[in-house]
Amino acid sequence: MLNDKLKNYNIILASASPRRHAFLKSMNIDFEVRLQPVDEVYPNTLKGTEITDYLAKLKAEPFKNQLKDKDILITSDTIVWLDDKPVEKPKDKNDAFRMIKSLSNKTHEVMTSICFTQTTRQKVVNTITKVTFKALTDDEIWYYVNTY
Repeated sequence: MLNDKLKNYNIILASASPRRHAFLKSMNIDFEVRLQPVDEVYPNTLKGTEITDYLAKLKAEPFKNQLKDKDILITSDTIVWLDDKPVEKPKDKNDAFRMIKSLSNKTHEVMTSICFTQTTRQKVVNTITKVTFKALTDDEIWYYVNTY
């Protein structure tokens, strides 16, 4: 049914994420990938899904003048939210260890926004998933950091 609705459109995914590629492929949606670098900086006054909504829209900006009438551009952003602030991506293995340790034995939220952009309109949707980690030992965390 979705494929019937999209058959007259050119779906453009502005993401290098293998997970996002696999998601669209799993739904048998034909799409092309286009990438543009974007400096993912947001106002520090934003909270939660305000951040992901903002960044998903920001990622669409470089493409706006390139879109044609039958194009649908998909951009997205995801953050981990813990203790009323975003958990930044780790800079190295030690930072990854610290980050995962901060999630150990706690519940955090994973927030994702998806922005659909066409020549005449733009729509953003978002979702929040609560994730609870069991208490992790340092050995378990290091195994994960070193393996994945």
